[in-house]
Amino acid sequence: MSHNGKMIVGESTAKDWFYKGEGAANLVLGYCGSSPFLVGKVLRIQKIPNKKTLSAHKGLDLSNHEKLIWKDVGEILESATRDFASRAFIQHVMADLLNSKHIDAGILIYVSKEFLDVMETNIKSQRPTRRVDAANINKLCEFALLISDHSVITSTPKCDFSIAVEIKPKCGFLPSSEYITEANAIKKNATRFKMHQFLKHHRGEILQISGYNPLDLFSGSRDRILQAIVALFESPQNNFRIFFDGSLVFGGLGGGLDNTTEQFNNSKEAIANLIASSGLQLASFFELVAETGFRSGIFDRLLATQKLDVLDIEGAIHLYYNIISQPCPICKNLSNMKVLHKYSSLHSLPLEKSMKIVREYLISATAKDCSLMISFRPSELGCTTSNYDSVFLRSSNQTYAYKAFFIDLDLKPLDKMFHYYELDQKIVNFYKMNQEIEQK
Repeated sequence: MSHNGKMIVGESTAKDWFYKGEGAANLVLGYCGSSPFLVGKVLRIQKIPNKKTLSAHKGLDLSNHEKLIWKDVGEILESATRDFASRAFIQHVMADLLNSKHIDAGILIYVSKEFLDVMETNIKSQRPTRRVDAANINKLCEFALLISDHSVITSTPKCDFSIAVEIKPKCGFLPSSEYITEANAIKKNATRFKMHQFLKHHRGEILQISGYNPLDLFSGSRDRILQAIVALFESPQNNFRIFFDGSLVFGGLGGGLDNTTEQFNNSKEAIANLIASSGLQLASFFELVAETGFRSGIFDRLLATQKLDVLDIEGAIHLYYNIISQPCPICKNLSNMKVLHKYSSLHSLPLEKSMKIVREYLISATAKDCSLMISFRPSELGCTTSNYDSVFLRSSNQTYAYKAFFIDLDLKPLDKMFHYYELDQKIVNFYKMNQEIEQK
């Protein structure tokens, strides 16, 4: 079906779509119908928090301040809605930074409100309760993003299977900004991921504190990358998933809490058996993922993009208030003249400079929050794998074709800046309090 010459997904096709997973901002549907155009694709639909009232189109459009910030990227500026702006952002900003061969900007297709209504009802029972309570499909969105299903690697009928891993790496460096207050100096030594784990654990969002250290994943060392992959497997939370022939077989659907330990150990055993059935030991699979990460240099590009955040949120927040021309609430509460003096130098920066720094902070925020999907399949005789890169695994004496794609590269809203600041303070304060208790 088409709508003004555009592809449309309507109510009658709802039976062809199924729940595949979700993150905080989007829900992902897989396709099981027969349309050649849609086979092998997934649909990403925007969600809206339940506590937000659906005021006509607020939030769907870019604010005037956002238009100011992104004015150099013409296509973002011309975008009628946030959907289109996000796609332009992926195409014209993130693709340059992360290498376009690892980016799939997808296409926006029209979705009818009836389709969204039916889908919301159909998938409700499959969604994690915590996600249902937090947010639902945004019915005001007329478009959804259609992208290739990167949990599979397309193959000829001769080829056996494909196995994929989805990793959410999180921030891979320690900040060193001079604008981090002395009270928060701990940020320069403890990773944001580790500190946030304590707060999440306290809030009951996770059952155990993960041993994963993002600095290992981004270290450029084969052994440390492997260590990171194993730690993610031990405590997948929302940061690690395994797909077998496109079906999620390990890791949560995005609901947060890991299963009970017993269930979890069973699923670890089940996944080991499943992978073994394809002739690959679990340890070899981890090696394969690490080797690919190491050889492809894919984490290096991501780290460089994350490092566009030079001032840390404790510096960038002041520039946000320059852009929106409002008095800075952080400075208002300061009594330390030395610190105040340091921040006032930020407030006296020209608007262009403030916009550049905030723009780069938002790009970095996307890079700290995105996921990486790497899918593999054995390169065997008669399998056409020439379109893909390949990696040789010594321990199993086998070559694998692979493709790697970054997903969830959405444009972060400018008005989230204060939220980022508040969350940062909460995480650090809670972690410091915890350290003090431990030391007593």
